[in-house]
Parts: sequence; C-alpha cells; structure tokens
Amino acid sequence: MTQTSPASDLPTVRLMPKANARAIRHGAPWVFANELVTDRRTKALAPGSIAVLQDHERTPMGLVAVNSRSRIIARMLDPDPAAQIDAAWFGWRLSRALDLRQKLYDTPFYRLVHAEADGLPGVVIDRFGDTCVVQPNAAWAERHLEALTEALVEVTGAETVLKNASGRTRTLEGLDDASAVLRGSAPDGPLQVPMNGATYLADLTGGQKTGLFFDQRPNHAFAAGLARGARVLDVFSHVGGFALACLAGGAVSALAVDGSAPALELAQGGAQASGVADRFATRPGDAFEVLTALRAEGAQFDVVICDPPAFAPSKQALEAGLRAYERIARLAAPLVADNGILGLCSCSHAADLSVFRAASVRGIGRAGRRGVLIHTGAAGPDHPVLPQLAESGYLKSLFFRV
Repeated sequence: MTQTSPASDLPTVRLMPKANARAIRHGAPWVFANELVTDRRTKALAPGSIAVLQDHERTPMGLVAVNSRSRIIARMLDPDPAAQIDAAWFGWRLSRALDLRQKLYDTPFYRLVHAEADGLPGVVIDRFGDTCVVQPNAAWAERHLEALTEALVEVTGAETVLKNASGRTRTLEGLDDASAVLRGSAPDGPLQVPMNGATYLADLTGGQKTGLFFDQRPNHAFAAGLARGARVLDVFSHVGGFALACLAGGAVSALAVDGSAPALELAQGGAQASGVADRFATRPGDAFEVLTALRAEGAQFDVVICDPPAFAPSKQALEAGLRAYERIARLAAPLVADNGILGLCSCSHAADLSVFRAASVRGIGRAGRRGVLIHTGAAGPDHPVLPQLAESGYLKSLFFRV
C-alpha cells in the first residue's frame, strides 16, 4: 500500500507573499509556478512528491502534490497537513464520488471521478459496468496509482481496471504515454454502453480518451427530443454520439461524419445494436470538406449538430480556435432547413461561453442565416464543476433555431 510519511516528515513548500492564499483556503486547487518559492530544495523534489504547503508566514495550509516541471507546480490534495495519502484516503473520495453517481444513474456507466471536482486532482475515471478506465493525468497520481487502483476495486467491485495514458495533459506533467492493464484483463472487443435509449460501442483500449464521451449525455437527450421525424446530420460524430440518440428519439435518418474510419465503424456497430441501422449512414472525411461538399450537393437537414474536438486547448490557441468555431458555424448553417435546429459544441476550456457564443453567432450570420438561441447546455452532473476552477466547466453546447 502506498502511504506518505506523517506530515512532520514531509518536505514543505511555501507561497510567495504575492500569492493569493485566501483563494487557496477557499478551495482554489492549483498553485502556479510564479506563486511558490522555488528554491533548490523545492526544485529537487521528484515530480509528484507530497509536501506540506505553507503560506508566506509559514502557517500550514494542507497537503499538496508538487511538480516543479509543470506550470501547475502544486495541486491541493487535502486541507489537513496530517493526512496520509494511502488506499484509505483514496477510498473515502471514491466512495463519495460513487454515492453521487448512484443517485444520478440507474446503470453503472458514467464518469466516476472528474478530477479536482471530486477531490482527486488530475485524475479522470470513467466506468463501463465492471470495467473502469483511469487517466492519471498528474505526476502524483502516477506515483500513487497502485493505492488508487486498490481503492477503486474495493469501492466499486470493478473486475478490470485499465490505465489510459493518452492526452496532452500527461505530456505537460512530464509523463509517458504507456497505457496498461492494472487489474483483470483487457476487453477482447468494444463494450456496449446504453445511453438515452441507444446502444453505443466503446473501444476502451484503442479509442479516443477513455473510449466514450459521457459528458454530452444531457445534450444528446435534448437533441433527441427535437429529432422526431427529422433528418439529422451529426458532424464530428465519433462513435455516433448525437446521431444514435436522435435515431432513438425518432429521427427518420441520421448521417454521421467523422475523420476517423474506426470511430465510424463503431458508430455503425452501435446502430446495429440499437436496431436503427436502416436509418443510419456514415461519411468519412475532413469535417470542413464534407460540410462544403454537402452544401454543393444541395443537402438539407432538419437537425445539424457539430461537436468538434478542442479547437482552443490553451489560451495561446484561443484566437485560432475561435476562428475555427466560427467557420464551422458558417459552413453548417446553410445545411439547416428553414425552422430547423443547429447545435454547436465546444469542449475548449480556454474559450468561455461568451466568446464561443459570439463566434458561433458570427458564423451563422456570415452564412446569411439568422439563429435564435433556444438552449444552452453543459456537461452532465457526473462531470461536476468546481466553482474555483473554471477549467472544470469546459463543455458548452448551443442550440439555435435557424
């Protein structure tokens, strides 16, 4: 069992006088490199080391995980400087996370841990029945992965635990991209996931992220409620996200567009498993090119949804990302039949709701259309938002009547 030493044996790190200690005491989970005294002793700490955080007057504030190689140099783990980071510590947090999800969902398919918002900074865990997929996206979580896995099996009864090491965040933490099987054995094929009346296929070992995006569940449901009798276009469909939900909601047809042929194969399998394959079609290709081609072909749809990857994954990429969101809206709007629905989504935490909405409205206007905003959606409640961390509320979905 991984266990830290008592607080008296732990190293200490100290905030600079200019750092906002009050914000940290009130729940802000991150300390940035320019807020911490980074002497040689602090820089010598191995990435992911546990330390006692002090304010500039040397008053203990709690336990943090330190990584001097990261812009986020310290992540708050526990306000109690005497806490021990062991399997019992993980178990308490996992039990709280599980209790919430069991109140929300009848079946065990959800995001079980949403990083800082569930008290486990940098840790994402998605649950697929008896299988859990862990993304330890911070160095401290990588160092304590055995204790986390032990607690996860104990709390959930999971038979299989997979480590997914893909993603930009691990690179920023100086971590490798080596995925692994932590408990049990890897599934020999995609798993079926029931959601919103449809059945999705999730590839937990070769797919994107953890294999399926649970965050869009309520937005899939909203779109499905507008889709009865509709022709649906789902762009950046991945494994059929909006398309399969809309078909379950009574759409007469759905076309899924994605640049990944394997993802569309999974979408096709989900359509088969959902019993809607006769109303479902796929079109592989670059989304921008396919949207342009569909307009040239005179195609029209009653519901068009565009759910692209993060075009603005950082503040440095924000302006280029907003131009891409505007372009998507400009290319998609002409494909919406009169009085139809256009759904535009962003998972870029750097693009807040106001700037994403403005870019979307500009794109619709430059297409010569007029959109009335009828609904603004976010991630589901299994992706809770920590109010002190704007990045935890990354997903935005805008639905316009055009």
